[in-house]
Amino acid sequence: MIHSTPLLLGVHAHQPVGNFPHVIDDAVVRCYHPFLETMHRFPDFPFAIHISGWLLSYLLDRHPRTIVLLQEMVSRQQAELVGAGDTEPVLAAIPHLDRVAQLEAMAGRLEKHFGQRPVGAWLTERVWDPSVVPALHEAGVKYVMVDDYHFLCAGAAREQLGGFHRTEENGQCIDVFPISEDLRYRLPFSEAATTVAHIEGISEQHPDSAGIYFDDIEKFGLWPETYSWVYEKGWLEQFLRGVLDSSHIQPMHYRDYLAVNRPRGVIYLPTVSYSEMNEWTLAPKAARCYAAFLEQEKTAGRLDNRKAFIRGGIWKNFLTRYPESNWMHKRMLQLSRRFHALPGRQQSKALRADLHEAQANDAYWHGLFGGIYLPHLRRAVFNAIVRLEAGLDQLQPRPELERMDLDMDGSDELLYHNHALQIIIRPESGAAVTEWDCYGLQHNLGDTLARRDEAYYDKIRNGAVSPKHTGEGITSAHDRVAFKAEIGPDDLTPDASPCHSFQDWLDDDAVSYGEHSLQQSPHFSGGVADAWAVSKRYTLTDNRLTVNYRVESARKGAESHRFSTRLFLAMPSCDGPAGQFFANGRSQGGFGSPIEGEATSEIVLEDAVMGGKIVLRFHPPVRWQGAPHLTVSQSEAGFEKIMQALRLDLEWPVQMGKAHVIEVQTEVVPHG
Repeated sequence: MIHSTPLLLGVHAHQPVGNFPHVIDDAVVRCYHPFLETMHRFPDFPFAIHISGWLLSYLLDRHPRTIVLLQEMVSRQQAELVGAGDTEPVLAAIPHLDRVAQLEAMAGRLEKHFGQRPVGAWLTERVWDPSVVPALHEAGVKYVMVDDYHFLCAGAAREQLGGFHRTEENGQCIDVFPISEDLRYRLPFSEAATTVAHIEGISEQHPDSAGIYFDDIEKFGLWPETYSWVYEKGWLEQFLRGVLDSSHIQPMHYRDYLAVNRPRGVIYLPTVSYSEMNEWTLAPKAARCYAAFLEQEKTAGRLDNRKAFIRGGIWKNFLTRYPESNWMHKRMLQLSRRFHALPGRQQSKALRADLHEAQANDAYWHGLFGGIYLPHLRRAVFNAIVRLEAGLDQLQPRPELERMDLDMDGSDELLYHNHALQIIIRPESGAAVTEWDCYGLQHNLGDTLARRDEAYYDKIRNGAVSPKHTGEGITSAHDRVAFKAEIGPDDLTPDASPCHSFQDWLDDDAVSYGEHSLQQSPHFSGGVADAWAVSKRYTLTDNRLTVNYRVESARKGAESHRFSTRLFLAMPSCDGPAGQFFANGRSQGGFGSPIEGEATSEIVLEDAVMGGKIVLRFHPPVRWQGAPHLTVSQSEAGFEKIMQALRLDLEWPVQMGKAHVIEVQTEVVPHG
């Protein structure tokens, strides 16, 4: 008997909210347009496509030729549109009301521009949590796709993976397709003819089974080596022709397959993502053990049978791995509660759009992909948070000074704001500023990332190189080792303390603060052991933040001591040419190189990307040093150093037996 394999082929196109236009334009030229152009030449090849809402909006505005191709394929029933959360949130990480709103916003966007309302939805990073089922059902979603690994983790047998199953939560049902890991690793890296032959054999081995594929479109042109392979050498066209010429493969839409087949049973999937993500989300020590165990099982030939039982972590572990991610997430949740507490008539489209942008996934995590190490992606989230908070404050004013446990760590933070600025202070962390919002610039000056250990640093320390590729096809980005910058041991040293502003020291001892007063503005008292007493007061006046210190010691001594504080300032231009550092009225260059100068009473930081300048005034004059705060991370292109913030070290001489009054005033000046 000749069996025919239904082939369900889908691709997912996404760019992070806030990504650089030239990056997206390059993706259009090297991937999105040539992929759609090639598919357009084969009208008998049905396929599914998901384009995230923010990227789709960009393409509609900037790349109409690409959109026309897609519109034509939708009109002739070749392309099936697949929905998702509009700004590509991890649905499991946002509240139920926002899950439904995000799904409906994306479905409405597709219906408006293409006349087709999706019945399927892409789950961001294939993060599955049973709690998302009610929102999917409520939004009219009939099916989603996850990895076959998800099914194996639930105890399913491999012969069950050729079709969809049904799942439910609280009695609300959706259907779930298992994406073939084998196909994910073959397309487009194996030879086209070999891949076609493999698909032909699926139903031979398991009758009535489908070939189920849904993965990143960026593999077809943006990943290293793939543009030449897929288009110049013709892989995609060869593959499409091979499928259409085969009498053993029947390409279909997901929705059509769903309509003519019944579910293969009920299944309950555990909270899980794809296997690589489950490794990336582990803390470094655990990730090293996990990788060693995987390698042990692979060497012993047992990995295929045991992989589903070696599960790793879950996506939300990123919120514990990176305190900066947890902070953004809890700020988003705080503002979501405020938004939904408004009367319906005040829940404007603009406020909802800002809330949805604050939920975009990329800035919250990191692995081979993910963007918590990329300042411009975190900045996009904070831009949305700051805009949303300013808009909510106009409708629902807050007290100028509040105390709450924002990040849910058991310790309260202090929120101090006026119409122009907000600082959020951690009393138990040196009374330092963890967030510093400038409402006029829609920017958080405190947005940075501490250096910390990563399991993949071992590749750098051990001098790893890319394995030599053997056999057919090309090397996957998961297997490549490349360096975009020279990286030394010092670059991999974790920070000893959080990267917050106005952390204070006397000589080399950190100042700790205990008592504090909140009558008019935050005022803290503390010191160093029994030797020094230090008080610190924060004051906001219009667009100025003033920090006043009083440093004194009852003891007497002739030797000189040092009182210092450190700032981490998120300057959006980073080490680019749009940033200029001035001290005593003279240019010191940009922000990307270590600099220091003579004592000064004023430093000015100009940043054209930010759209303003920061003016720091000191009394008495300060000795200073500036340096880029750099981290090391990996991406599909290789290991790289990234500037996260400008670090400013400020120092004043102090003597025992005297009281020293120090003032630091910071003024935020938007460009006219």
